[in-house]
Amino acid sequence: MRCTQQSGAVLWKSGMRKAVKRLRQEGCRVRFCGECGGRLERRFVASEGRERLVCADCGRITYLDPKVSAGTVPVIGGRVLLARRAIEPGRGLWVYPGGYMERGETVPQAAERETLEEVGLKVRATRPVGVYSYPDASVVVIVYHCDVVGGEPAAGSETLEVRLFGRDEIPWEELAFPSTRDALRDFIAQCDDANQWP
Repeated sequence: MRCTQQSGAVLWKSGMRKAVKRLRQEGCRVRFCGECGGRLERRFVASEGRERLVCADCGRITYLDPKVSAGTVPVIGGRVLLARRAIEPGRGLWVYPGGYMERGETVPQAAERETLEEVGLKVRATRPVGVYSYPDASVVVIVYHCDVVGGEPAAGSETLEVRLFGRDEIPWEELAFPSTRDALRDFIAQCDDANQWP
């Protein structure tokens, strides 16, 4: 697939490489201990069998844990609602609505909030589609089936446009992330297994 600047899309593989590189670099930007403010340095931690960021002053280990992202696959009139991203990584590419979980909310609440923010739909997360993680990504993605309970599809501040797709219309070559592709495939398979395409 070759994307044009007019569409705002980037080549999927190139976009993913940039995103992974950026996430790896972000981990390297942590330079000071959150406990005492001392300088962090990479050291081999024998008890864990790997290198970690360790404070040169107090010895505290700083873990660069993955972030949790939550999303939903809304269906209206038998068609899946997808959003075209307005931000990097994956600007111009399609995703289901979702984003990072905030402290003080459950994973389903995060999925519901992100769906409202990104596509204007009030939903109730019902059951998980799946949990997605990859060795080269610092995000764990949890995606839910949902019931649409209010609102109208509309692009939020991080969304260029929203569009409904029939199961045979999903733009597989223009999906933003591996988790987008994998979750949509799982969603379709689960609906087929239950003989319940919405």
